[in-house]
This record gives sequence, structure tokens and C-alpha cells, in this order.
Amino acid sequence: MLIDIQGVSKNFGGVAAVSGVSLQADAHGIVSLIGPNGAGKTTLFNLISGIYRPDAGKILFGGTPIQGRPQHAIARMGVSRTFQNIRLFRGLTVIENVMTALDALSGYPLPSAMLSLPGKRKAERENRRLAMEALETVGMEGFADQQPPELPYGLQRRAELARAIVSRPKLLMLDEPAAGLNPSEVVGFIRLIGQLRDRFGFGILIIEHRMQVVNELSDRVYVINFGRMLAQGTPREIRDDQDVIKAYLGEVEESA
Repeated sequence: MLIDIQGVSKNFGGVAAVSGVSLQADAHGIVSLIGPNGAGKTTLFNLISGIYRPDAGKILFGGTPIQGRPQHAIARMGVSRTFQNIRLFRGLTVIENVMTALDALSGYPLPSAMLSLPGKRKAERENRRLAMEALETVGMEGFADQQPPELPYGLQRRAELARAIVSRPKLLMLDEPAAGLNPSEVVGFIRLIGQLRDRFGFGILIIEHRMQVVNELSDRVYVINFGRMLAQGTPREIRDDQDVIKAYLGEVEESA
């Protein structure tokens, strides 16, 4: 089991954002997390990646508890993510944005960084090479030296994805990666995610509202509503689940 979430809860000011949620995902698998807005999906991602500390429950990564560990330590273990709102750094080129994900993994000592000694320069050359490989993987090599705000939204999403995969994570978490994409870009994104899984073999967790993405990519789907697990199953099982339909659409009154 790559990621094993056991009865995790998180409260904010007495409000239960996540309550007793359990979820599992294997390496090579794609698991989607869906639910209405405010259901607690992104909070769960923040708990896994170390932004928040759970109030209860366990989060095991490769069998090792990671709840409460700092973000950089979890990232070094092999957890990488994107965010619902694109978080590319202004003032840095696309390739420099991708390279930032490798800074914490470079391992050169502080004096080398401050004085730009040979060890730091060697590490930067290697990081640039790895960043260009990641950009090539997502079809962005021709935009390496551009500023992110100059790019269309769909290409900014791909640049963020390149930054997430450059460290070759074991678990890739994508928070609404298809948001803002047009229909043709969604098709290309679905194809790309499948190719990445096949090539690198990492496990993938996706938060997504576009059911086209969920249905075509997911091995398993978990549904959260009001912070609690509502349902889990295959995409087909979830599509036919009446509780899930009610959560999204509300009660439908029968005609008289």
C-alpha cells in the first residue's frame, strides 16, 4: 500500500472539515477524490502533504507514519502535489519554476550556496537538466525561458505539472488539474496523465470535478460530503450511487 489514510479528522474552530476519513491508494494506481465544494477534499490533501496536522487518525506512506511531519520532510519521502490555484512564481522563467522543486533535494552545504562554490554550480547544472527533461515530458520544452504569465492557462497547468514530477515522486497529488481547461485540453490532459503513470509508475491522487477526467482515469473513486466519506467504488459504481447523486444534485421530487 502506497498511501493508507486511517480515520483522519481535522477541525477548524469547532467545524469538522474532515471527520474519520479513510482512503487507500497503491503505486501505479489512479484514485480520484470527488465531492461538492467545501466537502473537505483539499483539506485532506493538505493533511497528507503536511500543511496541516490531523487532530486524529494516521497517515501511512509506504507503511511509515507521516502525520505531523514538516512539508519538506514529506516531500523528500516522495510526495509531490499541485494546487487548485496555479502557484507559479512570478519573476522566474518556466524552467526556473520547475527547478525550485529540486532545491530542497540538492544537498549542497550552506557555504556552497552563499559563495556559489563548484558544488552548488554542479548541482544547478544537474537541476536544469532534470527540469528540462520534465518540461519535455509534458510537452513544454519550447517554453522553458518564458515567463509563466505570458503563457495560456493550459500551458501554465502543464508547467506546474512539470514542477510536480521533476523530483520523480512516488505519490503525485493533483488538485483540480483540469480546472479552466477547454475540452481539447482536457482530452490532452487525460492522455498525458495516463502516459505519466505508465512511464514512471507513481501512484496518483486526483481531486476533480470534471467527471470525464474521473471516469476515464480512475481505478477507484472516493466521495466526500461534509467532511465524511460518503461512498467509494469504481467509476461505474459511483455514477450509479443514489447517495452520491443526491449529494451533487439534491433530492429530486417525484412527479405527481
